[in-house]
Amino acid sequence: MTDALAERIFREGDPLALATEVFRYQYEGNALYRAYVDALKVNPSAVQSLEQIPFLPISFFKTHRITTGTFEPEVVFESSGTTQTVNSRHEVKDTALYTRSFLDAFRRFYGPVEDFVILGLLPSYLERKNSSLVYMVEDMIRRSGRPESGFYLYEHEKLADTLLALEARHQPTLLIGVTFGLLDFAENHRMDLRHTIVMETGGMKGRHEEWTREELHAFLCERLGTGAIHAEYGMTELLSQAYSQGRGIFNCPPWMKVLVRDENDPFQLSTAAASGVINVVDLANIHSCSFIATDDIGKIHANGSFEVLGRLDRSALRGCSLMVS
Repeated sequence: MTDALAERIFREGDPLALATEVFRYQYEGNALYRAYVDALKVNPSAVQSLEQIPFLPISFFKTHRITTGTFEPEVVFESSGTTQTVNSRHEVKDTALYTRSFLDAFRRFYGPVEDFVILGLLPSYLERKNSSLVYMVEDMIRRSGRPESGFYLYEHEKLADTLLALEARHQPTLLIGVTFGLLDFAENHRMDLRHTIVMETGGMKGRHEEWTREELHAFLCERLGTGAIHAEYGMTELLSQAYSQGRGIFNCPPWMKVLVRDENDPFQLSTAAASGVINVVDLANIHSCSFIATDDIGKIHANGSFEVLGRLDRSALRGCSLMVS
């Protein structure tokens, strides 16, 4: 049943129409989610729309196994953190499902991965194990099949030389980096990147905290000679990503959707233009939980795109959190 349902998620013209079906499947097969729904006194048979589905607080990934069905995971992704924090753990039953999700989403916004040289500037992620972001970029590097593709930890001179050579032959390139890594690189290397997409994944490690996202992106654009800074919105607990092609405005692939909830009434949801705390629907996350209440504050626009404005004060800082506007 799950294989057929997963296939429909990627093939249906309107995958979100499957949300209530996925909800019932996860209610039956996910003991923790079922207990949460029952504690809210929600009758699953009465749930007839996306807005009626309970969203599981993301903090449960720090304290419980969040799995639908019984399985041995092919990989366990862990969030970044400090020695004082408890990391989230996401047990992934089928890595092929994750791969399909990120490749299809990237293709929808940018084209086939194979068309690009993929350059990863992700030092903080490479220095720890079990990063879902590293898994994704590593797979993209392999699929690109280009000799220049690869990770660049602190090899900024080599990275600069590679970018210059790629630009000289008008090669489409993706430079995807943790924010502080891109900032370090841009502070020491002025470029003129006309054929390179510069994409930040968040993460400032406590540096330049006074900078807004607009200030950061303006600095990177000026130093790297690009018209816009792209961004990726994803997290350990999900299997899908939203992408921004500039100005911090994110769009989701069809099987993913962002809603906002009222901070004072978490069961008051809005899919229309509104601000609040972000809830994410990720139907690709069928073997875990597809309905996650995050700690990010955001704003939804009338066309379904969204912005990330910050984080709830009471939530622990995430290593991959985006810059606050």
